[in-house]
Amino acid sequence: MKMIKKYNNKAILRSLLIVFLLLSLLLSSACSKEENRETVPSANTRTITDCIGREVKVPVQINRIACLCPESAYTLAMFGQGDKMVAVVGGVKRDLILTEMYPGIKDLPVPKSSAVINIEELVKTDPDVVFVKKDSFSSEAEVQKLNKSKLPFLVIDFNSMKEQQYAIEMMGLVLGADDKAQKFNDYYQNCIERVQKRVGLIPQEKRAKVYHSINEATRTDIKGSLSADWLEAAGADNVSIDKNLKTLEGKYFASLEQILLWNPEVILVNEIGVADYILTNTQWAPLQAVKNKKVWQLPNGISRWGHPSSPETPLAILWTAQTLYPEKFLDLDMAAETRSFYKDFFGLELSEEVVDRIIAGEGMRIARSQ
Repeated sequence: MKMIKKYNNKAILRSLLIVFLLLSLLLSSACSKEENRETVPSANTRTITDCIGREVKVPVQINRIACLCPESAYTLAMFGQGDKMVAVVGGVKRDLILTEMYPGIKDLPVPKSSAVINIEELVKTDPDVVFVKKDSFSSEAEVQKLNKSKLPFLVIDFNSMKEQQYAIEMMGLVLGADDKAQKFNDYYQNCIERVQKRVGLIPQEKRAKVYHSINEATRTDIKGSLSADWLEAAGADNVSIDKNLKTLEGKYFASLEQILLWNPEVILVNEIGVADYILTNTQWAPLQAVKNKKVWQLPNGISRWGHPSSPETPLAILWTAQTLYPEKFLDLDMAAETRSFYKDFFGLELSEEVVDRIIAGEGMRIARSQ
């Protein structure tokens, strides 16, 4: 009997041990699944690093996009996805080629004025993702609005050609247009290299002295801006760089007295009417650029070439380099280059007349006063 009793105790202990091991395995498996739920993203979302390093979960399938910065609207058009826009900023409604490509833009809501977002109006558009400019993200009040709305938002910000290329790459990832983004960035880099081969060795003292007007006659560039970067790549000696400029709402202005002291050889402007204003205003008359009538309107296509929000930076580099140093770019057919650019990246077949108007910067953007 003792032997049978001893045997039964062993059997019970063995059974208990097996049960314990099975329970341990089950618990371990459950914990592992729980960990996976926390660390592996949902199949319906992906994590994107935006231009300021924020990691944001966005839907894999995106059909509705709020473009609260012009950069994103132009890029959507380049990717052939302009019909996904459900909100825009007012400025893009003035770009005639863009609104001809996507007429619906004219009727879209504008839930942003300056850096202030009308969050109720934005939420009504029911976007899958929102692209915002850094000016909005720099305001704690605007960030709180966006966070409270639970809308996924990505910050678009770039102050150099390299950073602009990353922004294009990032938007390509978000919109499933990686190949188009890469094709554009390859062309962008190629344009830089083509120009640098011809102007890169020009000594600083022999470079053309250029004043660049942004929107308004006295608004200009600072060091560490996209405009400063591409103008340097084009071989310009940008007279406003490293100078003491006035700041107003994140924009930089020179005084007319400063500009007269700099006495630029060339003035480039990107807003309609500014060139005429400078050429006909007697206060600007002493400048050598005015005396020699070297005050030129930058071209204007989908957007204003060389503007901080423009995707046409590569074309701006080519055009500016040829304008400043025509003898070094005798073989560059700017009309052919322009036609190819819009066909390759925007799917547009442009007539000779339209190409000429783009390069002249005429009739492609509604003036602010209209």
